Amino acid sequence: MRSSVIPSWSGWSLTLYPAAFEAGGSPASSRSRDAPSRSEPGTGDPDRSAEEAARRARGKVRRYCAANGLNRLGTLTYRGVGCHDQWALRRDVAAFFRLLRAETGGAPLPYLWVAEWHKSGHGLHVHFAVGRFIRRRVIEACWPHGFVHIKLLGDLPVGSTAVDEARMAARYLAKYVGKDLAVGEARPAGLHRYEVAQGFQPDRLIIEGPTLDVVLALAERRMGAPPSKVVTSADIDDYDGFPWVWAAW
Repeated sequence: MRSSVIPSWSGWSLTLYPAAFEAGGSPASSRSRDAPSRSEPGTGDPDRSAEEAARRARGKVRRYCAANGLNRLGTLTYRGVGCHDQWALRRDVAAFFRLLRAETGGAPLPYLWVAEWHKSGHGLHVHFAVGRFIRRRVIEACWPHGFVHIKLLGDLPVGSTAVDEARMAARYLAKYVGKDLAVGEARPAGLHRYEVAQGFQPDRLIIEGPTLDVVLALAERRMGAPPSKVVTSADIDDYDGFPWVWAAW
C-alpha cells in the first residue's frame, strides 16, 4: 500500500487565459513520489470524479465563449418524432455548421453546442452559441430537420461588455454540460459533453511565483489592469480542500 503524505507548498501556479479574461490557480506542491495522485484510477469516488469532470467542462465552456465572443444563442429541434440517435444528431449538427459557415461567406466561425433530451422524451435538441449576427432565415435554411429558436440575452446591467454577454451565454449552455447526454444510460464512449469549432481554443499562460499576491500582480501586469473580481477558497465557508484562486477581468 502506498503511503499518504501531505503536500508541501512551494509557491503558487496561476494559469492565465488572456483572451478569455480570466485566470485560475493553486499552490504548487513538492509532492512525494509515494503520494497518490488525485487523478490516479481507483483512488477517488466515481461520483466526485464525475462532478469534477463536469466542473472542468463548464470552465472550458466559459473560457471558450468569452475568448470568442459567443454572445448569441440558438436552439435546433427536430420535427415529428424527433431524433433519438446521438450519432445522427452529430452528423446533422456538423452539416449545419458547415452550411452556416458557407452561407455567411466562409469566414472562420467559432461556435459551441451542447445536446439535451426533451423532458417529454421527444428526442434530442441542440443549444448553440455563435459570436455574430446571422439572419434567422439563413439559420433556418441550414437546418432542414425541424425548427429554430433564437434566445436573446437579457437582464444584463447597463455598460455590460461583449465578454459579459458571452459569459452569460456560457452560463446558459453550462447548465446542460453537467447533465448526462443520454437518459437512463451512460454517455456512449466517444461522445463529449459539448462540441466546439476546432482552432479557437484560448491560449494559456502559466505564471509562477512564491505567493498568491505575486502571481496575481504578474497577471495584472500582463492584462494591463487589476482583475475586476477575485475569489479564493478562503471565501468559501467550511471548505477543506486544496487552496485555489479564480480571477476575472
